Amino acid sequence: MATMLDVSIRAGVSKATVSRVLNGTGQVKESTRQQVFKAMEELGYRPNFLARSLANQTSNSIGLVVSTFDGFYFGRLLQQASRQTEAWGKQLIVTDGHDTPEREEEAVQMLADRQCDAIILYTRHMSEKAIMSLINSIAMPLVVINRDVAQARERCVCFEQQEAAFQAVEYLITQGHRDIACMTVPMHTPTGQARLQGYRNALLKHGIEWDPSRVKYGDSTMTRGYELCRELLDEKARFSALFSCNDDMALGASKALHQAGLRIPQDVSLFGFDDAPSAKWLEPGLSTVYLPIDNMITTAIDQAIKLANQQPIETIPPFTGTLVLRESVTTGPFLNKL
Repeated sequence: MATMLDVSIRAGVSKATVSRVLNGTGQVKESTRQQVFKAMEELGYRPNFLARSLANQTSNSIGLVVSTFDGFYFGRLLQQASRQTEAWGKQLIVTDGHDTPEREEEAVQMLADRQCDAIILYTRHMSEKAIMSLINSIAMPLVVINRDVAQARERCVCFEQQEAAFQAVEYLITQGHRDIACMTVPMHTPTGQARLQGYRNALLKHGIEWDPSRVKYGDSTMTRGYELCRELLDEKARFSALFSCNDDMALGASKALHQAGLRIPQDVSLFGFDDAPSAKWLEPGLSTVYLPIDNMITTAIDQAIKLANQQPIETIPPFTGTLVLRESVTTGPFLNKL
């Protein structure tokens, strides 16, 4: 079985340097950290977390609360979180907030009771007041994902959800679409509110009147996307483009459009959000918005460990989305009239 000494020899560094890398303490160059991790992987070295915890009076664990385990989005987040936590030589303890603010708070308290070195909270429901209460009440650092908490910006890692939705809808408008329908994700979440507001802001900027009959309020599932698109068609809502606030509902909508004899994009252009793995396999490929979830969770873990080590931190600018343009969007009827 490989030892810390074996790792230090393979990496060409001192045993003390390997220890600093594993414990996340002291100043170690990134290139040196990567040498150590590579040596650990090559030798199959696994740190003795219990021994290190006793020696350092730390749990050597990072807690992560997610709203739900459903969907590719959280799968990607958990996979990257596991990798990054291991890269710091720590264990990841994950729990489910069951998509309610009460259970999210209970999950944070449970991880605090387990003496995690730091806790990362991905919340879709908790109020800013409740988040601040947790930050001030638990002993270890709390970093919040997907929320911009004005009173604790340095502890937040978030996306520009509203701006990303604005860019998607504005792209449809510049392509000649003015009759644009929208299907939302749950409106009791800040994400749902921000994406709908981005849609509204794009219409407003280009002088397009808000039409409630073109907006359907969804729940993020393919089934609901199918049902809501059917409703739009049954109600004779006029639209040349459909903006879905997530990809799953867009996929459901594509089936409803197909069953109605409408072609994508010749009859209706379709735009999603999140860049799910299935988006590129839709025929035609789904235009969507990519959010760098991998970079976000990596940054959140790094920030949490810095806080746990009482190192100085800086406020992290919000991450931005990128339009992924595929074949599901074509020019609209107003292209030459703008």
